[in-house]
Amino acid sequence: MEIKEMICILCPLGCKMQVQEKPDKPGELSVRGQQCKLGNEYAYDEYTHPTRTVTSTVVIHNATLPRLPVKTDKPIPKELVFPAIDEISKVEVSGPVQIGTVIIKNLLGTKSNVVATRSL
Repeated sequence: MEIKEMICILCPLGCKMQVQEKPDKPGELSVRGQQCKLGNEYAYDEYTHPTRTVTSTVVIHNATLPRLPVKTDKPIPKELVFPAIDEISKVEVSGPVQIGTVIIKNLLGTKSNVVATRSL
């Protein structure tokens, strides 16, 4: 079985972990190197279905700056990051916009919204 190296990002320790599927129990993982209980959770999620929060900007008209910073309000599947960026890049909004305003609802069917991270 392949050993996957990863660094846990759920707490400040940043544990270097080795994760692999147990040869005698398919679907069950063996995790080494974690120093807290969060490591097992992170390793399982990252090994089976990695997700990422996407940050970007969109064009904004009638504002003091030309671009509005945005991010997804929930992580999305890692394989959808580049399609999400393509979708976000098509958007233009008009000011004023308040922090937390939903710019795109249900991005690519992920149930994650793209929200403004600054008021402009």
